[in-house]
Amino acid sequence: MKRRGILHAELSRQIALLGHTDRVVVADMGLPLPRSIPVIDLALVPGIPRFTDVLDALLEEIVVESHTLARESLAGEAGSWVAARVARLGPRDEVSHEELKAMLPGVAFAVRTGEATPYANLVLHCGVPF
Repeated sequence: MKRRGILHAELSRQIALLGHTDRVVVADMGLPLPRSIPVIDLALVPGIPRFTDVLDALLEEIVVESHTLARESLAGEAGSWVAARVARLGPRDEVSHEELKAMLPGVAFAVRTGEATPYANLVLHCGVPF
């Protein structure tokens, strides 16, 4: 039994498989995720779990060297959530929401949250701890 950290078995497994340059998507409940990628679906009901809770848990577990988000999120609540964590996310790449969706087939896996806030989607680019 794990003492702390992410307890969800499949999410923990997917994290353990990550390497440098792999990408992980933290998604709101509405982002269309390709069926070709592993999806860890944590969504229980709208709003649970929250995007911020899942992102914070992931940031405790993985090394992030940079991140990508949709420009459309910058003016809204989702953009402020990311801005509050920028020190842990590394440099930012801004793309359109359509460009972000086009990136999805190349990610290692996605984590679907119950978040119902528009554009609450973020691509984390994995780094190394040295």
